[in-house]
Amino acid sequence: MTRYIRHAACFCALLLVALLVNATRVQVFQAASYDDNPANRRGAIARYGQPRGDILVGGAPVTGSRDTGEQLRYERTYEDGPLFAPITGFASQEYGTTLLEHSEDDVLSGTDPMLSGFPLWNDFTRSRSSGGDVVTTLNRAAQQAAYDGLRGRKGAVAAIEPSSGRILALVSTPSYNPAALSGNDATVGRSWARLNGDADKPMLNRAVRQTYPPGSTFKVVTAAAALDAGAVTDVDAPTDSPVPYRLPGTTTSLTNASDGCEDLSLREAFKWSCNTVFAKLGVKVGVSDMTATAQAFGFNDTDLRIPFSVAQSTFDSSVDRAQLALSSIGQYNTRATPLQMAMVSAAVANGGQVRQPYLVERITRAGGSTVSTAGPRPARQAMYPATAIRLRELMAEVVTDGTGTNAAIPGATVGGKTGTAQHGIGNSGTPYAWFVSWAQGDRDMEAKVAVAVVVEDAEADRGEISGGGDAAPIARAVMEAVLKQGRGERG
Repeated sequence: MTRYIRHAACFCALLLVALLVNATRVQVFQAASYDDNPANRRGAIARYGQPRGDILVGGAPVTGSRDTGEQLRYERTYEDGPLFAPITGFASQEYGTTLLEHSEDDVLSGTDPMLSGFPLWNDFTRSRSSGGDVVTTLNRAAQQAAYDGLRGRKGAVAAIEPSSGRILALVSTPSYNPAALSGNDATVGRSWARLNGDADKPMLNRAVRQTYPPGSTFKVVTAAAALDAGAVTDVDAPTDSPVPYRLPGTTTSLTNASDGCEDLSLREAFKWSCNTVFAKLGVKVGVSDMTATAQAFGFNDTDLRIPFSVAQSTFDSSVDRAQLALSSIGQYNTRATPLQMAMVSAAVANGGQVRQPYLVERITRAGGSTVSTAGPRPARQAMYPATAIRLRELMAEVVTDGTGTNAAIPGATVGGKTGTAQHGIGNSGTPYAWFVSWAQGDRDMEAKVAVAVVVEDAEADRGEISGGGDAAPIARAVMEAVLKQGRGERG
């Protein structure tokens, strides 16, 4: 009898081992495949079963979570959704996540291991921590000033702090309310179809995901290359530039929007934005040095993230001399995002150094304790410090006595460069109005803000559109907002 009991006990033990092995197989080795199975709704139920962490601007949340009482319990909400959409993106139960909602999803949803004091315990219990918060670098006043300045016109604004790379404003218009995509009812599908079918592309982040011909604002890069390469040694010396300038190897002549550009010095040509002078200078510098300088500023960089990806700004290195002439005045294949042109302006203001831009200041747990902070940002020398000093002078003169007077701010030194970029077949499209600038308060030790503005549909007749008239006032409002806050902090 004892033998049969022993056999039965061994058999039961084998069954128990088999059950344990199978449970281990299912819960450990095959867990990922079950989690990813479209028929498994447990992941979605868990994801939306608790409030999502918030994105903060100026210490206050611009996002929230609403309890719907449904199976997918919490929906995302947004404060001033259109204002902050180019930063937050959307978090949709139907269409996923974009921008910060996507790049910081692990933190916001509570799945990032660093949010838990015992991350292995969460793995064992299949639980998740409360969503963490993402504190941004944005200046709310600057963001609002940029948004109000564009007034719904197609365009974008990017503003950064030159000394650190902190992004202070990132605006794209026309915009949209991300809350329209948060839930999963029929209205969400209709909103999705409407937004994607809109010819004005309100969900396109023009500040970082759209590139434009930078036009004459690129002359900052060309001037830097010319000074660094020794193509110009005296900014007040005549440049021997004819008007019109015949593009090398062609019968095409290049002219200027303003009179009196023939043989002008670099100083005067920069002030009045003479195409002929800078096209000839670009050819004199050569493809190699022009490309090297453009890349030092950030052009042709495929890896820029802030933390979400930024479209590549381009300077074509496989051009002939005629194409190089056009590239050097921001035309032909030269393309830039507004963020890239803000980086160009910031480099001038920061002694020639480009700081990698960033948008996330720190990550905190739901209780407010800091999990991580933005470390020192890499710096890249875009030009010699002496060249940066000279370009600061030239950009300041554009504002005091040139095409950028609409950007002047009492009690501050402001540098700028206007631009009007042609585009379309045969340059038939409405020109883009550009303005890049930086500002330093009279009591500040360094420049506090660098801005780039592009307006696609400027409010003027085609022949009257200019960066100075359409984009400079927007840049001025953004710079004033930053400087005003700085004065308040000192007070």
